[in-house]
Formats: sequence, C-alpha cells, structure tokens
Amino acid sequence: MTIDGFGWRLPLTDTIKKIVVAYSGGLDTSVIITWLKETYRCEVVAFTADIGQGEELEPLREKAIRTGASKIYIDDLREEFVRDFVFPMLRANAVYEGRYLLGTSIARPLIAKRQIEIARQEGADAVCHGATGKGNDQVRFELTYYALQPGIKIVAPWREWTMKGREELIDYAAKHKIPVTATKSKPFSTDRNLLHISYEGGVLEDPWKESTADMYTLAVPVEQAPDKAAYVEVEFEAGNPVAIDGKRLAPAALLAEANRIAGSHGVGRVDLVENRYVGMKSRGVYETPGGTLLHAAHRAVESITMDREVLHLRETLIPKYAELVYYGYWFSPERTMLQAAIDESQRNVTGTARLKLYKGNCDVAGRKSPVSLYNPDLATFEADRVYNQKDAEGFIRLNALRLRAGARTRT
Repeated sequence: MTIDGFGWRLPLTDTIKKIVVAYSGGLDTSVIITWLKETYRCEVVAFTADIGQGEELEPLREKAIRTGASKIYIDDLREEFVRDFVFPMLRANAVYEGRYLLGTSIARPLIAKRQIEIARQEGADAVCHGATGKGNDQVRFELTYYALQPGIKIVAPWREWTMKGREELIDYAAKHKIPVTATKSKPFSTDRNLLHISYEGGVLEDPWKESTADMYTLAVPVEQAPDKAAYVEVEFEAGNPVAIDGKRLAPAALLAEANRIAGSHGVGRVDLVENRYVGMKSRGVYETPGGTLLHAAHRAVESITMDREVLHLRETLIPKYAELVYYGYWFSPERTMLQAAIDESQRNVTGTARLKLYKGNCDVAGRKSPVSLYNPDLATFEADRVYNQKDAEGFIRLNALRLRAGARTRT
C-alpha cells in the first residue's frame, strides 16, 4: 500500500490496473512487457518515442503486441525534441564535466512527459521504465513523472525482478521466445537520438581498454575521414541555429544535417568516465557530431555579440545548468529560472560562424554578426584615433591600489 497520496511506496501488484511502459524495443524493454504481464497481471500499453533513432520503428508495433501489450503508441517527437529540449540546452552551452553534451540526459524528460500524457489519456494508474537501479535514467524518468503527476505509481522492474544482469535478460528472452538483438558476446547498452548515440557496458567496463571500431555509427573513424578539410557556415538568431550553408532548416532537419556534415569528418566522438548522480563512476563512448558542430558555432557567435560581463556571468551558470539536466531536473523551478536568465543573454546572439572540419577537429575559422560588439578600430594594433593608450595607465594604477597596499603589509 502507499504511504500517502503521493505514492512514495509502490502499491501491491493487485492494485495496479493499467501500466504505460516506455518501450524502445531493446533488450530491457522487450523483456519488460512479458514480465509485467506475468507479475502484475494487468493491461500494459507500450509507448515508443521517435526522437531520431535512425531505425524503422513500425516493426515494434507487432513485437509489442506479440509480447503482451494491448496497444502501442509510436509518436514522432523529433521536432519537439530539438526545438524545445536540445536548442534551449544549446543556448546554455551545457556540457557535463567538461565533455559530455548530454545527449541521453536531455531525451528523458521529453519521453517521460509524453508517457504521462498517454497515461492520462488511457486512464492508466502506473508508468514503467526500463532503467536500471544503478544508473541516472531511473532518476530522470521518475523526477519527471512526479513533477508532472505527483500521485502516479511507478514500476521499475530492474529494482524488483530477480535477474541480476543483461546475460540473464538474454536467457529470459530466449526462454519466452522474445526477439532481441543483444548477445552475450556483444552486450552493449546503446541509446540513440537526433543529438547523439551512446555506448556502455561490455568491453567499455574496463576503462583501460580501447573502444572497438564497430561502435562507430554517426562519426566515421578519423583514419577514414577525408584528407581535405571542409568548411561549413552556421547561422544563428537569438541563440538558435536556423541555417546551414545558407539553407534555412527546421530544427530537426538542421540537426540531422549537422550530424551528416560533421560525422563525415569524424567530429564529435568522446570516450569518458563520468560521475553518475547515484554516486558511481561510469565509462561511456558518445558520438555527438552535429551537437559538437553547433556548440562550437554557437560559442563563436556569442564571442562577438555578448557583453563581457553578461558572458562571464552566464559562464558561471553552465556547470549548474548541465548538472540539472544530467541529474534529471528539467522540470524543476531552478532549471526554469536559469533558462529565463540564459535566454535573456541570448537576445543578441545573432550571426554566422564558419567552421573548419578536418580529421575529427572542429575549429572556428570565422564569425560575423549584424549586431557585433567587435570594433576593429578599437582592437587594432595599428595606429588609431579612437583609443587613447595613455588612459590605460590610470586604469591600471587604480586596479593596483589594493595589491600595492597588501604588498606594504608584507614588507
């Protein structure tokens, strides 16, 4: 039974009438539908979010029904994903622990949001996800569930069933004749969307071992990248990318094009050990070619359009913003507050950046803006009539006052 109306403790199995499960068709969720039917003996509705996995999702319909779901929703959320989740994060330049562009993290609040909407539509009293009890995703899903529907019941199979790992899930799938692509020799856990693809598990659990070549999906190995550099121009309006090489594109199409261009030059592959919210370190390999390109381009346009103090203040907010996304607090009041401040800083971030792509590198080659704060008459090392260099002497002496006073006390 529950402790109170917020459902902090999972009710007895016979009190759940209908569950909406976030269904990807991968190993975990393929097993989950059958397990839910066996364990809870209630109706199960599957929900698959199309956020740019790059695969045909329609076959999941038959698979979900065959394994026990009464119906399945397959919703195209690609435009909403990029417009309302990826781009706000891009405006904040969010990077977790200096390297991770948060490709998996930013997808979870959207999936969970739509899952709650379907639960309301279906009259379901519970939702379910396939995240393990060791990872971050369980937190991201459940914080969103509770933020949007405080009294929802949550089923988290990895925290309930007796199976201890992916090999046992593979055995369970074989026993119940559930088709899965994972094998005991290649048990990688992957997550893909329009922003990135991630790999965890298998050989990657040894941080000393190099990732294998067959993991490359979005970015070609640098050894196979073209021997000639390519240039690409990205145009921004109020902090949002709106065009690539002069062609205006809707958000999802723009990110897909950025992935194609940057990926063909081996850009955006990262191998890192990160600190999970639950307390452990975890090693993962990420490919984020388009995100890497847009991030570099965005910073380039910011450099000539943002006031110095506004930019510096915004820089102090980036680690906190990235942490909130990584931990799963997208729908928190503090993230909303930070977003408002960040978006205010982006009003004049309008212009174009030119990037040079070569063998995995993404370097800024130029930037311009109709509202640029860069004044070549001030910055020049040649003779000018705008800046009186003698003024710098008083500026320096005033700023040195406290240093000189402190020095006297030490002599």
